[in-house]
Amino acid sequence: MEAQLRAGIAIYNAGATHAAHDAWEDVWLDLSEGTNDERLLHGLIQFTAAVHHAHNRNWSGAVGLAESGREYLSGVPSTYRGVDLSVVTDYLQGLQTDPERIERAGPPALSYNDRRLSAADLELDAITIAAAVLAEEFDRYDETVIDAAADYAREEVDGSQTQFIGLLTTFVDESTHRGIVYDRLAAQVERRQRKERDVAGLFDPADEE
Repeated sequence: MEAQLRAGIAIYNAGATHAAHDAWEDVWLDLSEGTNDERLLHGLIQFTAAVHHAHNRNWSGAVGLAESGREYLSGVPSTYRGVDLSVVTDYLQGLQTDPERIERAGPPALSYNDRRLSAADLELDAITIAAAVLAEEFDRYDETVIDAAADYAREEVDGSQTQFIGLLTTFVDESTHRGIVYDRLAAQVERRQRKERDVAGLFDPADEE
């Protein structure tokens, strides 16, 4: 759960408020109803949905989600699993009363262990989760490219090279230049795959006389 929790927070803080819930949803569905873990993820999902609806000026939807989000988080400690929930519940209360406030002041960042979490703060498993979620969210990106990059990044963990780890991290964090970063990532994946095909061809029995 920890990797998914942190991945979703980093996605949200990078500005992809709608996508953030996808990092949490599968874990949340498997949790026992009413536990603090379940209420935490349910409340965060409602929070990001409320923000999304408010951004789209669906005021009634935002109000309803803000109310239910506060209810889910009401029984959870104000800081739980490292997440500062007080800023979340305070903002939900304000959004429930005045959803148009989002046009005057944006939603708060989510903090984890007293810091604004980004992909640069994550372990590789959370980075790959976040990158996969963003690839699924936006049609611009090919999920198979991100999956391949994640495999290559895992190969880098115990080595001196961090090319794919760095590009995946930047892909998550840099919302403004994400498309450019993706193009670089896709080019590196294609280059690596081409090398693998070339090496495999050297040992292809069909080429042996």
